[in-house]
Amino acid sequence: MAQPRLYSAVLRTRTNPSFQCLRRTPPHRYASLASEPGASSTPVVPWKTPHSITSWPPEPLIPPPRDGELLMERLPNRELPELPPFIPKQVTRTFPLFIIIMSASIFAFFNYQKQESSVVTSTLYALRTNPMVRDILGDEIYFASKYPWIKGEINQVHGRINISFWVKGTRTQGEVRLRCRRKGRGGYFTTQEWSLTMEDGRQIFLYDPEGNAIDPFQEPMGE
Repeated sequence: MAQPRLYSAVLRTRTNPSFQCLRRTPPHRYASLASEPGASSTPVVPWKTPHSITSWPPEPLIPPPRDGELLMERLPNRELPELPPFIPKQVTRTFPLFIIIMSASIFAFFNYQKQESSVVTSTLYALRTNPMVRDILGDEIYFASKYPWIKGEINQVHGRINISFWVKGTRTQGEVRLRCRRKGRGGYFTTQEWSLTMEDGRQIFLYDPEGNAIDPFQEPMGE
């Protein structure tokens, strides 16, 4: 009768075994975004440790260097300087003056080109050799000003000449106007107007459509 009692006592002791070796190993924990009861809402990230860079607050930034200041050392927390404007202030201040100077230079260049063209020099020569013009303007016929302005266009490629400028002599001055057209690419220029307008408004037509104009080479000025 005593054996059944011992057997039941042994069975009671074996129902709750103590595994000391397994309790020494901590349980594995995995990163999970699900919040457990009684835990904080911050997710557990395995790569974020107390020694991580992101766990420490950022260092205060050092202001950028001023204009003309020399940097004696390089620091990683130095603030970047401000970007310069796309168009500097000096350019915006001097750009209108640059446009004015360039425009005046371009106009002066094209005016000088017309002044030295063969059309203008031939017109001046025809005025000097014309007896009627010499009787009105006098001798030494040349441009009225030191820097003459030739109005109109001289386009010999497309056959258009329409210019006017002021001339003077020893007696008075007037405005010369020459207007010619060319028909066809290989044709000759046809004079439509060649006149001299005086200061009092009197206009003298120098062109003779019938072709009876005075030839300066037929009667030289020296004879």
